[in-house]
Amino acid sequence: MSERESTWHGQHQAGLSRGERAADYLRNGMGSWIFVGSFVLVMMVWAAINSYLLAEDAWDPYPFILLNLFLSMLAGLQGAILLIAAKRQDAIAAAMAQHDYDTDVQAKTEIDRLMAINSQQLELLEELRAVLLQLRAPDEGGEKPGPARDGEA
Repeated sequence: MSERESTWHGQHQAGLSRGERAADYLRNGMGSWIFVGSFVLVMMVWAAINSYLLAEDAWDPYPFILLNLFLSMLAGLQGAILLIAAKRQDAIAAAMAQHDYDTDVQAKTEIDRLMAINSQQLELLEELRAVLLQLRAPDEGGEKPGPARDGEA
């Protein structure tokens, strides 16, 4: 399996249909400065050709009714494409939220398990401390020998 397909997002991207990939591509394209610049340039060229170059023989003289028709069709198509892409993004966000929730639940279970182990270890340490204190405490009849200290034999 490639590195791209090893993550959740990579697996999701690999499972997209041709239409879903096209909607994402168009959404990304329409949301760029290149698209905006190209769009403005096409509008200016259209207006210049029909207003100045062709003047009397223009196929779409001012007020550019044909251009308005094309722009209306483009707006309708863009709206549908953007809605498709937005719907997919919502589905991705919901799936990622579910994945995050599942991860959080699993992490909480692990943390609870580790906290229980930590509590057991603390109890054992307290028991060991009590045993050590009993060993070091003086007996009724005298003191028990403890570990040898430096300088004592």
